[in-house]
Amino acid sequence: MNQTKHERNKAIVLEAFDTLFNKRDYVAAERYWSPTYIQHSAHIAPGREGLFNLIKSMPPTLKYEPGVIVADGDLVIVHGRFSGFGAPVNWVAADIVWIEDGVLVEHWDVIQDEATGEQSKSGRPMFGDSFPVYQ
Repeated sequence: MNQTKHERNKAIVLEAFDTLFNKRDYVAAERYWSPTYIQHSAHIAPGREGLFNLIKSMPPTLKYEPGVIVADGDLVIVHGRFSGFGAPVNWVAADIVWIEDGVLVEHWDVIQDEATGEQSKSGRPMFGDSFPVYQ
């Protein structure tokens, strides 16, 4: 069965994020991120090297969990959670990635601190089906 372009692009983003953020395989990650990668995040230095250097500076406890993922043409948006990176709270992010020829070429993000049950006005977790417990 052939994958649609949307399914392929979503699979590429999920594999790219897992390879870099969870496996920390920088050599393998190079095949997913363009050498001319454009970064729009306020938290990440320019280019592929800016992203890779940020991850290299993170503690080994860094973990990325993907949630909802959607694709429209060459754009993929994934709602995910970053934890274990040394901050007092997790981040929930919507990462928007532009893909060309199977490679991530541009990135934007929206990041929020993950709220606890006490902080949530909606009474619902921001990610998954349970609230985080912070020490």
